[in-house]
Amino acid sequence: MISRRPAEAQYRAVPGHWEGDLIIRLNRPAIGTLVDRSSRFTMLVHLPREQGYELMPRTKNGPALAGYGAVTMANALRKTVTDMPARLWRSLTWDRGKELSDHTRVPVESGVKVFFADPHSPWQRGTHENTNGLLREYFPKGTDLSRWSAGEIQAVANALNSRPRKMLGWKTPTEALEEYLRSVQQSSLATTG
Repeated sequence: MISRRPAEAQYRAVPGHWEGDLIIRLNRPAIGTLVDRSSRFTMLVHLPREQGYELMPRTKNGPALAGYGAVTMANALRKTVTDMPARLWRSLTWDRGKELSDHTRVPVESGVKVFFADPHSPWQRGTHENTNGLLREYFPKGTDLSRWSAGEIQAVANALNSRPRKMLGWKTPTEALEEYLRSVQQSSLATTG
């Protein structure tokens, strides 16, 4: 539960505490979204449809072929954060959607703690809700998300991460995250040197 999330996540003390969700649009394709609470750095997770989509009849409790089933989501999250330094992958707060029902794999495979917001409480993931507003500029309601390639989705993330934010003292999310990493690296060099 979100009430057990560390205080450093609640107060945005350090980067590494993420909020996640899905953008689902016309014909049900989706893009996974991860936003760091402190730096506002955004990662977009490409969720292509699974093999057999629209070829196999939909079955209750059958495989989620639309691209955002629990197994697909867990695999995509793992792939997205593979190269991320461990200090930038501390916790993930999600809503109660079925796409993260395979959430037990996430901490086992990545070491990150997963927390869930209370039902019907979007304000508990306010950073993500604000980022969704920015993402609507690129992916308006009614957009068919299946036409977007992984490269195009990454270009949108790059645009958001290069956008100065008043909340960050007019730094970009990329600059804020890089500044944090430099400070951590300098402090670790100072203690070992």
